[in-house]
This record gives sequence, structure tokens and C-alpha cells, in this order.
Amino acid sequence: MVKAVVGANWGDEGKGKITDMLAQKADIIVRFQGGANAGHTIVNHYGKFALHTLPSGVFYGHTVNVIGNGVALNIPVLVEEIKAVTDRGVPVPQILVSDRAQIVMPYHILFDQYEEERLGGKSFGSTKSGIAPFYSDKYAKTGFQVSELFDDALLEEKAARVCEMKNVLLAHLYHKPLLDPAQLTATLRTYRDMIAPYVADVSVYLDKAVREGKNILLEGQLGTLKDPDHGIYPMVTSSSTLAAYGAVGAGIPPYEIKQIITVCKAYSSAVGAGAFVSEIFGEQADELRRRGGDGGEFGATTGRPRRMGWFDCVASKYGCRLQGTTDVAFTVLDVLGYLDEIPVCVGYEIDGEVTRDFPVTAKLGRAKPVLKSLPGWKTDIRGIRSYEELPENCRNYVEFIEEQIGYPITMVSNGPGREDIIYR
Repeated sequence: MVKAVVGANWGDEGKGKITDMLAQKADIIVRFQGGANAGHTIVNHYGKFALHTLPSGVFYGHTVNVIGNGVALNIPVLVEEIKAVTDRGVPVPQILVSDRAQIVMPYHILFDQYEEERLGGKSFGSTKSGIAPFYSDKYAKTGFQVSELFDDALLEEKAARVCEMKNVLLAHLYHKPLLDPAQLTATLRTYRDMIAPYVADVSVYLDKAVREGKNILLEGQLGTLKDPDHGIYPMVTSSSTLAAYGAVGAGIPPYEIKQIITVCKAYSSAVGAGAFVSEIFGEQADELRRRGGDGGEFGATTGRPRRMGWFDCVASKYGCRLQGTTDVAFTVLDVLGYLDEIPVCVGYEIDGEVTRDFPVTAKLGRAKPVLKSLPGWKTDIRGIRSYEELPENCRNYVEFIEEQIGYPITMVSNGPGREDIIYR
């Protein structure tokens, strides 16, 4: 059985926790897209961890953790992350890396920084992890695939060709130091030695696992609104954040994905630039940010303060629809316990008309939130394990949102730990 765990919104919905929780019953966990540009925060008996490339199943001895072909693989970051986890007492995880995954190169990270610098005030709010230059090269067919690391003659020839192209930009657009082909080849050889123990034909491995009826979990990064096709383009990431891409990024047939758990937060938050209709500011935002998440709403990878907002039914309904949601996991509900009234965005007013359908980016900039306030429950709900025991106003909030988005909320998370979950 294959399940996918994906985000409904801008990322930061609490997918790490939900994946970690579902990993208890999984045999294999696959990261299928994105790179080390966004993280998942996980709290367990080993402590609190921010994972960037590693799948969220690394804390269980029984899981195999797969880096799929769709991932932007930063080899030193992955190796460093494995060390960081094992240094804190976690047993060495079982890891497989697809021989078809492509490699984030040091120059991708430089180009990311140089481009944000060049754009100045018009920048994309990149995490400067090399993701956009990496995917640009992948689709321009000038990237390095893991399998190519094991062919010396090819590496030298390709390194020379790539340096020739990149050096034109470095010299004439960015006015920065040039790349040296010999140095690049040497770097690629060190990468080969680092990654060699983990490399496998992942699609063959997963095909066998599916036939054997293994439980496979596909773990997405970010959320629907950061998808390059269906998100708030151009303020998006560079790989598809949708469950549908899970089949491509892991190398399995699409019809094998039987359950799509889409994670929604009980309020909204976003990292980086771009349209955010239900955004709030000032003291209101500061208080929600301080109370939010576990230790506050700051990016797991960047540490940047997240932008805050009320729950957005328009964006979330759209986000769930594009994911093909079968189940909604509703997170950080406990955070809202301090509010007398909780505003919810139920529509967008654009040029004098109200819509409940999520529009294209140009129209989003003109959208004003249509808010409806619901009464708060003014109590701490952490520790509650059954839905019936939640305060009435709290249940009303969950059911109102479920009705607005049109997808069943089957899990409610009311704390950071993996046991802080209520099944409906």
C-alpha cells in the first residue's frame, strides 16, 4: 500500500510530524522531490530535529529511507545530516539513494546567491540552497546524475563542457570568479566516494516492495501553493510539490498511490515572498508566531520568521483538490487556544466580486480576505486523545473548516509530539 503525505498550502504545515507518526507502520519512506531548501521538524524521544534531505523515517530501525530520483541531492549536506542524527544517539538508518537522482553542485548554490543579489529588491526570497539553478540545469540536460559519478571519462568531459557555459555567466553577468574544470572533477570524485555506499536502482527496489505488499510512504516537501504549475508562480519552488509527482519522483506507477494525506494547519504561515491573502501583521502576528509550532514559527532550514495569517479556506480547498486528498491532517490546533474569537478566511474579494475559487497570481495581488469569526475555546487542549473530549467550540471550528474545504479531516494534531494526535 502506497500513501503520500503532502502539504496543502505554502509548506510548514506540520508534515514532518505526520510523516514521523505514520512511519511507525511504514516499511519504506521515500522523499520524491525538492532538496535541502526546506526542512521538516520532528520531536521524539531522541530530541528535536530539523531534517532537510533525510526522509522522516530515519528514527525507526525498521524503515528503509529512500532518496528518490526526483530529489535535488546535495551530497555533502546528506552525509552531514546522517552524521548529525547518529551523533545524537539515533541508530544508523538504512538509506538508499536513487542512481537516477541528480546532484546539487557547489556552483548551483553560488548562482542562487549571485542571482538573488543581482535581483535585489525583486528577488524570489530563495533559501539560496541552489534549487532553482539545479532544476534549470536538470531540464536543460546539463546536470550530473548520480550514476554518472562512476564514469571517469564522462565526468572529465562533462565538467569541462559545463565550466565553459557557466564561466560566460560568471564573467559577464555576475562578475565573479570562474570555475576550474579540474577542481570540479575532483569535487565530483569526492562526492562519488561519499555516496557510493547508498546508491541503488530505486525503481526496481520499489517495484518489488509494491508486489510484496510493503507499506510505502511518499514524503512531499512544501505544499500545493509552491508548485511551479499550480502554485503562486513565480514565487514557487522548482519541483512539483503534488502527490501526483510522487509517482514520477519515486519511480512507481501512479495508480499505486492509494491514500493521499494532505496536511493543513489550523492557521496559516508562509516562508518567503509571494501572495498571502489572509496574512496578518504587527502584534497580532507576533503573538501567533511566538505561540505557534514548537518554539515558534521560524523556518526549519532558514530560521527565518514565518509570515502569519488566519486559516484560508479558499487556498486550502484548492490545495486539497490539487493533491487529490483522501484525508486531511489538521495540525497545531492547540496553538489557537488563547483567542476569544478566531477569524477564518472564507472567500476572496477581487475587483468588487467575492470568489471561493483560488485565482491566478496576478489576481491574488488584488484579493482581499472575506473573514468570518468563530468563537474560541479559551483552554489548553494538549493531552486530549479523543475528539469527543475537545471543547465544543473547538469541534465547531474543525467541522466548520471541514465543511468549507470539502475534504474529511481524519486526524487532528494538538501538540508537537508524535503521540499528540486525535483520530476521527
